[in-house]
Amino acid sequence: MTTVNRQVRLAKRPVGRPDDSTWEITSEPIPEPSDGEFTVKVDYVSLDPAMRGWLDDVKSYVPPVAIGEVMRTHAVGRVVASKNAKFPEGQLVSGQFGVQEYALSDGRGALAVDESLAPAPTWLGALGFPGMTAYFGLTDVGRLEKGDTVLISGAAGAVGSIAGQIAKLKGATVIGVAGGPEKCAWLTEDLGFDAAIDYKSESVGKALRAAAPDGIDIYFDNVGGEILDAALARLRKNARVALCGAISGYNATDPQPGPSRYLSLLVNRASMTGFIVFDYLDRFPEGMEAMSEWIRAGEIVTREQVETGGVEAFGRTLNLLFDGANTGKLVLTIS
Repeated sequence: MTTVNRQVRLAKRPVGRPDDSTWEITSEPIPEPSDGEFTVKVDYVSLDPAMRGWLDDVKSYVPPVAIGEVMRTHAVGRVVASKNAKFPEGQLVSGQFGVQEYALSDGRGALAVDESLAPAPTWLGALGFPGMTAYFGLTDVGRLEKGDTVLISGAAGAVGSIAGQIAKLKGATVIGVAGGPEKCAWLTEDLGFDAAIDYKSESVGKALRAAAPDGIDIYFDNVGGEILDAALARLRKNARVALCGAISGYNATDPQPGPSRYLSLLVNRASMTGFIVFDYLDRFPEGMEAMSEWIRAGEIVTREQVETGGVEAFGRTLNLLFDGANTGKLVLTIS
């Protein structure tokens, strides 16, 4: 049995797109638990667009990852040594374990994983932070109502694909924006979206006018940039814009311009609200219960793109997000 724990640490802060020099792989002894702790052998780690923002030394909703620190992420693994009765050896768990082969936890923020409900990678997607982001972004920030017309950018990603399905379950008309014909076909044929717009091959503004001639009630924004402007031009009275992310500008080295059509918010008495899923931690049981019921009933389709290669593959796998090369939830196998 190995006694070495390999870890991905932040070597330097990237300027623009992260590259190989951003990361350092180090080796440490596998941590041994003290009273109240347990050691997890990490099986899968989550890769999310928000991770790029954690690398910059700027004020944000969480402190930046420090130089030399193990890269933070949500992960799923199995307990291999325990001095915590709530998490015995053999238990599959999820938590903020970082990008490493073994992690030590005191149980705070950890969750026992029910493999009978869904496989381990799904607990990093629909049953993890992406699923909760979609749920609370729509129900709380977007104030979703039956009959709404909902537009979702980044619709083939981890959050967007779940948000669109929730909106359909709640009786909305759903339009997704994604890149490429394969992703758009997945949205309409497998997930039940009413329409999909391929931003790579058509004008989003023109296509949106055709798909939503009477405008939109909710825009769930994962992308920012030109697509946000196109959405603002189609807002209906009292529309809601839920700002979840802006992946189009995450690797930009210059300040990104703001939306040019922001006065549409005034004219339509609309609102645009940013939100962070961590603000809803106390309500996660509500979201998890709803998501679990939908998955059991087969009403939510989950898709995980599971990449292999262990800690050495972390850097290149993370960049798949910024290339638009993932469909559904992007996950990396560690062991």
